Amino acid sequence: MNRILVYLVPFAVALSAQETKSRYAQGEEHFFAGRIRESLVEWDAQVKEQPASLAGHWQRGLALYYAGRYHDGRAQFEVHQKVNREDVENAAWHFLCVAKSESIAVARKLFIPITHDTRVPMKEIHALYAGQGRTEDVLQAAEAKAGISTAALNRQRCYAQLYLGLYHEALGDAFQARVHLLKAAALAPAANYMGQVAVVHCQVRGWRE
Repeated sequence: MNRILVYLVPFAVALSAQETKSRYAQGEEHFFAGRIRESLVEWDAQVKEQPASLAGHWQRGLALYYAGRYHDGRAQFEVHQKVNREDVENAAWHFLCVAKSESIAVARKLFIPITHDTRVPMKEIHALYAGQGRTEDVLQAAEAKAGISTAALNRQRCYAQLYLGLYHEALGDAFQARVHLLKAAALAPAANYMGQVAVVHCQVRGWRE
């Protein structure tokens, strides 16, 4: 019996890892198809089966936002901050969840400070969400062309439009949110995760050109 267990335990560990990977992949497939509830069925099960995966699972936080589970989304981005301390995007999504569940004022009060995210235009996005910047600053920063490819420039533009749209949605300005997020979706690189989030956002909201 002990000899059998020696062989079975590694097999069980490998099987568990394979099942978790499958749950993540299935959740991702559902998410990008706009099936938010179904994505969370898989991802909630994933973190229940492997609690250690929770901190890194920012993708689950996005799904929680679209599912309207804003308190859970806030908690997800707070735990992710422990393993990814200098990411403006994590701070932004935390802001969005708090703004939806509490208010813009509370979201700004609890806004996560980030100082070392050097991606363009993350500095300007952070300032905007903090109430210290302008839409124009984000758009201008996204047009920085020095030494980058056209693809990289369009990625900057996509991120600018995505986070401007999300910000306006938090403010309750559906018109501006729609304008910016449709632009983000149009710019979205096929292989870029956050670009495809813009596509999902428009799909979930029922927005079309």
